[in-house]
Amino acid sequence: MRLISPLPHTSQRADPPPMASNSAVRLPPPCPHLAAYRSGCGGSGLRSLHRCLRRRPPLGRPEVRRDQGEVPRCGACQGGGARLYACLACAAVSCSRHAPDHAAMRPGHEIGVDVDRAELFCAACRDQVYDPDFDAAVVIALTAPAASWAPQTRTGSRAKRPRRVEYRRWAPDADERAVIGRRSGPLLVREDNAYACSTTATVNSTANAATTSSATSSASLPWGLRGLNNLGNTCFMNSVLQALLHTPLLRNYFLSDRHNPLVCQQKTRKKSTAKDRNNGRDGAGGLQICLACDLDAMYSAVFSGDRKPYSPAKFLYSWWRYASNLANYQQHDAHEFFICMLDGIHEKEQDPCKPSSHESSGECCIAHRVFSGTLRSDVTCTICGFTSTTYDPCVDISLDLDSKKNSTKTNGPKHHMNGGVTKSISTGQKSGTSTLMECLDRFTRPEKLGVDQKLFCQQCQVRQESLKQMSIRKIPLVTCFHIKRFEHSSMKKALRKVDQYLDFPFSLDLAPYLSSSILRARYGNRVLASEDYNSDSDASVELVSNLELFAVVTHSGKLDAGHYLTYLRLNSQWYRCDDAWITHVNESMVRSSQAYMLFYVQKILYYKASESLISP
Repeated sequence: MRLISPLPHTSQRADPPPMASNSAVRLPPPCPHLAAYRSGCGGSGLRSLHRCLRRRPPLGRPEVRRDQGEVPRCGACQGGGARLYACLACAAVSCSRHAPDHAAMRPGHEIGVDVDRAELFCAACRDQVYDPDFDAAVVIALTAPAASWAPQTRTGSRAKRPRRVEYRRWAPDADERAVIGRRSGPLLVREDNAYACSTTATVNSTANAATTSSATSSASLPWGLRGLNNLGNTCFMNSVLQALLHTPLLRNYFLSDRHNPLVCQQKTRKKSTAKDRNNGRDGAGGLQICLACDLDAMYSAVFSGDRKPYSPAKFLYSWWRYASNLANYQQHDAHEFFICMLDGIHEKEQDPCKPSSHESSGECCIAHRVFSGTLRSDVTCTICGFTSTTYDPCVDISLDLDSKKNSTKTNGPKHHMNGGVTKSISTGQKSGTSTLMECLDRFTRPEKLGVDQKLFCQQCQVRQESLKQMSIRKIPLVTCFHIKRFEHSSMKKALRKVDQYLDFPFSLDLAPYLSSSILRARYGNRVLASEDYNSDSDASVELVSNLELFAVVTHSGKLDAGHYLTYLRLNSQWYRCDDAWITHVNESMVRSSQAYMLFYVQKILYYKASESLISP
């Protein structure tokens, strides 16, 4: 029996205090053994026993604290009699028959406490005794906060949850590096027959999915490549999710537990409780909407090693709650979903401790740190030459296709198999195609604003015709180019799709489209005080301006009956993610697709693994 808990109130038989001198009753003398114990342990020794007592539900009777499920028994006879006493000197438990023997063999061990009633007992006098300090200990135990004496349930004790420590980057020591070198393996694989298959290899998405003659085994796919089930016109969501799941910086952030759902929900509940309290409402409520928490769960599921297609039903439900105006089973725009999702992550991930200026600089949340860049807009007066400059943050860059090349009717590229090699044939002429560089040239080309768009010139103090030129001031870590394939038709007064073929490179240099390059081309070698003109060296610009393509979201079909899918570049190989189906394809298939969204990552962050490495 251990003395370790709080305690309640009891009626005790004791040596009563002295009565009036005229009383006819003769009182017994005080217990000498209790007096000896008090002199040995000090006056406050018995008062400190309140930590060893607790309130016993349901009536609140005091008793000695014990472990859950512990049954006190006599140390001599192992019996559990009606009265058991715990020695205050050694905590040995004895019954009323063996307590005197324990006191006789060990001088100073005469005083004990009743285990079930929290009453003092002298084993030598074989009677209960009274002490005011012990009574005070009982009162302290009875008036202690409820949390300190709450009974333990069968499902487990009410122990406090371990405190979550702040994230610290782990760096292996020499011994750990040796273990990693001997026993670890890469997560990426090699496709031995990448171009030898006569047809593209397909992984079955479900048990009743159709199989092909050369289906790729799931074990040969790169780690983390997993199909997403279509939940009813949700291909727009699946295509964007596949690109985000394999965005290197986002993947590393969520897989390193930088966003913990438990901590996030605790913070959200505290904020909502304080807000409801200020508004005079009850703060009790369920789990709050957090797209970042659902994305974290999706990362865990996709990179768990399970190859079966994953159903993002929970994420879809959370997104419906976040964007209630889009909560239906209709086909939606993938770019609209991308922007809405980044906004949802931003709302939960932004650091409230940072000032609002961090939002424009892209340092407020993981979504902005990865995708946020800065565009520069120069508006120059055609009369006096005064230039007004503004900077706008962006998470993507929308590019127009050349409308003049649409005059040549192009149904898009068609594919056919010739000797096991997929070839692309365009049904239109070369004039019906655009390149990504041409789109960027048009984006950064000076544009004369119309007469109805005159802007106020601060130098002329009147509205004047002006020239507007866009440029890229800051390149994000991951650049998303949105190709405007849906436009309003002036004749039919409705939306129509632009089926124009776009030629895009796998490696892209954005240096010609940076603000520094455009200013140098505009002003030549003249020295300017502009920050964008001479802030970045050529070496630093070259490091961040070289980009590598890793994901392409495409749209095929008509405006109202189309389909989205994603091409992913993993381990120098391309994979076609068509909802639950994962297919290995070659580069020509990717180049001939109708690109709708292009995801580029800075080349210094793009790591190419050796093709000889095989997934564990």
